Amino acid sequence: MSLFEREGRLSNTRLPSFLVLLALMFLQIGVYGQAELLSSGPMPCYSEKREVLIWLQTRSASKVYLIYNNSKNPSETFETSSINTEASNGFTAQFCIKRLEPGNTYFYDVFVDGKKVEKPYKFTFKTQKLWEWREDATDFSFITGSCAYINDEPYDRPGKPYGGQYEIFNSITAKKGDFMLWLGDNVYFREAEWSTRDGMIYRYTHSRSNKEMQEMLSSMHHYAIWDDHDYGNNDSDRGWRNKQDALDVFKMFWGNPGYGIDGKPGITTSFNYSDVEFFLLDNRYNRTPNDRKNGDRTILGKDQREWLIDVLASSKATFKIVCMGGQFLNSAKVLENYANYEQERQWILDQLELEKINGVIFLSGDRHSTELDIMPREKSYPLHEFTISTFTAGPSNYALKENNVYRQDGTLVTERNFARISVFGKKKERILKCTVYNVAGEEKWSYSIKESDLKYPGN
Repeated sequence: MSLFEREGRLSNTRLPSFLVLLALMFLQIGVYGQAELLSSGPMPCYSEKREVLIWLQTRSASKVYLIYNNSKNPSETFETSSINTEASNGFTAQFCIKRLEPGNTYFYDVFVDGKKVEKPYKFTFKTQKLWEWREDATDFSFITGSCAYINDEPYDRPGKPYGGQYEIFNSITAKKGDFMLWLGDNVYFREAEWSTRDGMIYRYTHSRSNKEMQEMLSSMHHYAIWDDHDYGNNDSDRGWRNKQDALDVFKMFWGNPGYGIDGKPGITTSFNYSDVEFFLLDNRYNRTPNDRKNGDRTILGKDQREWLIDVLASSKATFKIVCMGGQFLNSAKVLENYANYEQERQWILDQLELEKINGVIFLSGDRHSTELDIMPREKSYPLHEFTISTFTAGPSNYALKENNVYRQDGTLVTERNFARISVFGKKKERILKCTVYNVAGEEKWSYSIKESDLKYPGN
């Protein structure tokens, strides 16, 4: 169907070619202008069986609402309440859409000040399937990675641009995940802005409006954790004076299902997708300074590490994926690896043994390189950690210099990359497969883990 037929005009009319070109030009101008009402998005965030959250950002103060319909019954439409975007919240809006039907795809339109936003792709969101007690768990896949640096010359350090190859976001879109899990350093605060709330909003706005990113944002649901560069300055910790502003702005630009535990601030939360549970950890808000020599040395803090063991022990998920900005298993005591916090790391490892917790996999970012680490254990299954980095920030070969005894041969990737993780298979025979791709979407390596590989003997 032609562009004119989709627009419902001129479909049966033969016009001189110059008039066709003129009409096409004005139509494109109109579509472009409507799209420009948005700075970025829309972006589906958390997905539950009967509820989802949609995020977007306008360019200025606006009145915004959505009209949506279930793809199984397109003639019945629903309209959300309007939200007025304001400078104080970065002109962002979050629509919590409730009483949806499980396992359905919904189409929706965005209206800004009464004008429908038009883009060359459709806006959709999905609810999770109600599979429990009815059928085997749903197969799904998700995209993951970390470190998205978008150049901004006036505020970047002089010299060669640190960010690049933004076409990676087009490759990510093409892999068609059900959702995307951002593993930290999702933006990079610069020296000129990390000391103020408004500066942080500016950085998110600039990065999130990257043109190659837009279709990717709309094409799947999104979850996120943070690391130092979207929390404060480099290697920032619990002493960071602007950590409350960082948390406020993180909530402003992401739509996770929760933030913090037991009323204590932070980004910690969890969510389920099919038979997999994800535990999103905060490695910044309670972190002891890396250079402090005395006192309690912690990354998670007592409350968060106790919570982690509690929820892992009670989880019935086939795979339990623990997500954190920095590496957990890497044996090298360098940079910000958990090996530098040896006592707390060992406590977590001991608790996993004592509680005989099945199905644990670690997922991390930070390092500007990708690898698979496997830690053997005498009394139980080996622990796996996928470290996936970097999206668009400068890649690093530093990992070649460190003595990490757990890194698996052939898995170190020192170019920009991302991963697609798929979970599939029959009940009690589930498989998790991680495939790493370069910027062009070409496979670098793949690794699969069977459900039976992650069980305690007799458990």
